[in-house]
Amino acid sequence: MKAFAVFLGLCLVFVFVWERVDVVRIGYQIERLKRDKTVLERQRDELRVKFSTLSASDRIARLATEKLGMSLPQQGQIIVVQSRPVQFRPTDVHRPDVVPVELKIAKNYLPSGRF
Repeated sequence: MKAFAVFLGLCLVFVFVWERVDVVRIGYQIERLKRDKTVLERQRDELRVKFSTLSASDRIARLATEKLGMSLPQQGQIIVVQSRPVQFRPTDVHRPDVVPVELKIAKNYLPSGRF
């Protein structure tokens, strides 16, 4: 009986130590995840700044003209096409998901005579 009590006591001590080690291990894991979160948030912010810089309309227009040789369309190069849904009914006027579509197409005159 005495041996059983000692064995039971050792088991309880073992379980207690195991639990404490597990709590410490999980604490380290939480701290590591917090650091990772901070790093990822910093990267996200940097990527947002980079995206807004790269997608700025004035930058895109400048690159289009300088590097790609593009220019704004001249008078008469733009054709405006207005379209309505295929089965447009008078009741569709009040529906927010049905709107007439306006499409602008720019003619491109290529040196070979094709367009």
